[in-house]
Amino acid sequence: MKKVFITMLCLSISAAAVKAQNQNKPPVPVGAPAQAAPVPAPQAPPPPPAPKVISPNAGKFQFKEETHDYGEVMEGPLAETDFEFKNVGKEPIVINEAHGSCGCTVPKWPQEPIMPGKKAVIHVAYTTQGRQGPINKDVTINSNAAQQPMVLHIKGTVKPKPAETVAPAKESGK
Repeated sequence: MKKVFITMLCLSISAAAVKAQNQNKPPVPVGAPAQAAPVPAPQAPPPPPAPKVISPNAGKFQFKEETHDYGEVMEGPLAETDFEFKNVGKEPIVINEAHGSCGCTVPKWPQEPIMPGKKAVIHVAYTTQGRQGPINKDVTINSNAAQQPMVLHIKGTVKPKPAETVAPAKESGK
């Protein structure tokens, strides 16, 4: 009798525990197939930001060249160039920021607005020291101009500096 009572007590506790786990779920009829847990629907990615509306009168860069080829340069000194441009738009161009694709490429840009019809220069210096081999770097310009962003390119090859020859010391004779 004790065994039956203990068995009934264990079954009652188990049933209560199962019922407590399923309180928020609809009851499943006896003999119904088991259902897998619902899989949450994947969240849709946020919509892409709306494209920046550019005024039809916005300033517009017109560069003499957008890619500068240094050719072969010796390792050591800075390789420098100026990218000259003209504002061919109807509004002033304000350059907010310019940056190289790495720390070895450093641009300097005009801080004042470039009025329509006026010319300006973006100076780019490339550090050749310790960088033998091909040069292929970009300078990205962020501004209010129609071209967003404007990207300039530098290329070339850094040749190793010639080995310095040390003249043998002359012996002092007696």
